[in-house]
Amino acid sequence: MENMEYAEELVREFLIFRGFTSTLQTYESELRADICKGFQVDKILDLIFSVYIPKFQAEKLVGLLSFFKQYLSSSSEAVLIGTLSKLEASILRYYIVHALQVGRRDRVVDFFAMRGNELLERSHDWTPWFAIPYIKNPHLDPEFRIYFSKEWFEAMQLSVRNFFCEIFNGSRLPALLKISSDANSTNNLKRDIGQLNLKLSQLQALLEEKEEQLSQLRSMEGSNDSSSILREEGIYALKDTPEVCTTINPQIGQTEFSQDSDVAGPSKIHSEFISFNHGDDLTSQLGELLGNGKTENSEDVYVEEDFPEVKVEHQETFLGHTSPISRCRFSASGNNIASASLDGTVRIWTYDSSTPASRNATIYCGTEILSLDWECKSDRLLLIGTSDGCIKAWNVDAKRVVCDLNTTETFPSILCCCSVLDVKCSPVEPIFVSAAASGRVGSNNLDNLGFASLTVWNMKTWKAMTVLPLGEDPPAITSLCFNHNGKILAASATDGMIHMFDMSCGLQITGWPAHDSSISSILFGPDETSIFSLGSDGKIFEWSLQNQGQIMWSRNCSRLRYPADLKYCRHEMALDGSGRRLLVTSGSVRAPIYQVQGGRSGWRTLAHAASVTAVDWHPILPIFLTGSADNSVRVTSLR
Repeated sequence: MENMEYAEELVREFLIFRGFTSTLQTYESELRADICKGFQVDKILDLIFSVYIPKFQAEKLVGLLSFFKQYLSSSSEAVLIGTLSKLEASILRYYIVHALQVGRRDRVVDFFAMRGNELLERSHDWTPWFAIPYIKNPHLDPEFRIYFSKEWFEAMQLSVRNFFCEIFNGSRLPALLKISSDANSTNNLKRDIGQLNLKLSQLQALLEEKEEQLSQLRSMEGSNDSSSILREEGIYALKDTPEVCTTINPQIGQTEFSQDSDVAGPSKIHSEFISFNHGDDLTSQLGELLGNGKTENSEDVYVEEDFPEVKVEHQETFLGHTSPISRCRFSASGNNIASASLDGTVRIWTYDSSTPASRNATIYCGTEILSLDWECKSDRLLLIGTSDGCIKAWNVDAKRVVCDLNTTETFPSILCCCSVLDVKCSPVEPIFVSAAASGRVGSNNLDNLGFASLTVWNMKTWKAMTVLPLGEDPPAITSLCFNHNGKILAASATDGMIHMFDMSCGLQITGWPAHDSSISSILFGPDETSIFSLGSDGKIFEWSLQNQGQIMWSRNCSRLRYPADLKYCRHEMALDGSGRRLLVTSGSVRAPIYQVQGGRSGWRTLAHAASVTAVDWHPILPIFLTGSADNSVRVTSLR
């Protein structure tokens, strides 16, 4: 085997590294003896039929055959093990026959004394053989005559050769021997992935360029059309209303936020969104003509409903829940999915038939699930936050809850229950942060919650390490997000504030008012120079972290808010791996996917039977999750 010497060197290097000198000496000695002869069939046959049997080395012969049986025991093919057992019996019988042929009956007696009980335990077919040392002419006895023939020996030897050729030339190799070939395959795959990524980047750049050109053409066409219509209707009085013109962006579907202006906070943002409500009917008419979408008081069709439907390669639907979905999350590798529903259950499952289903499980929590998060370094642990203030840590391999924490101790002076609104694991350290609030989430309105608590927990001891400072009587924290190295934690609150914490010292380093309403979800941008926030009013902002308070991108999806009777479900959003597509929950049966960087439109997901209440993206692939109030979770793979 071509990788044998390489594997032997790896073993030798490891023993030297660990300082196992005694083991190394034994290893070198056995290498020189080379009991299995490097799995070379001819050498193994010579060892059996030219050394061990002629020299009556019964112990070594039995040891060699036992070694091969142990080697095959790791294989799932029971047929091979059964065949080897039959060949072993034939080889041992030839050992006895050869000893009698050369007049060494004493070796036969010694062999039965050493292995007799073991042979009888395996099969009663050996019982007549215990008499063979005492038969005068065993080669004439009808019971044993066949074993003394040359034809039987040649057939047996051929069977042994064919068997060893089959197992050693097949695919049953030790994992150590596959390292070299696997490394070569991995390197080839990495090279192919690099080339594909380069090609993808080039295509994305070309696509963005074409989209920008198309957007400019549409903008020019829209401006020309609106000017033409205004001239036809004689509405040149527009020049007398400059305050309206200054709030209109000539690009379709956009609200203008000047890069040079200083955004003063929620009040300034609010004025930008409601500017179309000021003035007379001319303002509303102009807003329609320029395609600026739905205004605050308008009932016109919202622009998201005109988004094209996503192009789907494949879609799977999971129907294991009995209540609306509150959260769904891909694991760190993307192989497993955890979904939670209002019936108090969390289900772990896989969408890929090639992934083992051994981790599939149903976790009964007995109360509503408000938050989920996987351990970032592996798929081993899942954290579950509930509406009764508990955090459960589920080990997917052991299939049990390894820790059940209670956050109500954080509020010793408040005689009421609390809710765990979010939990987030650090991408680097074995810690996680929980956002708990006094009171109980009774509807999708978060304003009824009480005071907040941000607790940092150790995932090795399952003890609270510290409580992050939020000031006196702080409002509830609704969403958490770590940056890539776990040094910065972003937190959003019901008062519309965004807080930023330095995790190395456990202190707040900055914060700013981002919304006039509570914030439902918060995310770092792909390059971590910005942060996205989704308000309960349906407004989405991308905030610059280099110029604090500056809005880089925005959308208003207030039309897609949940109906008032949809309890416990909060809006959330998710960015794909490239950071270009933002998926948002929706009170409609379809969820919008906004194109963030350079794009002016987006897509719609395929329709559920009810509102979309939970979303997530695969960490690498163009695959997303949508959970719905129709009790289903869908895995959608894009083309």
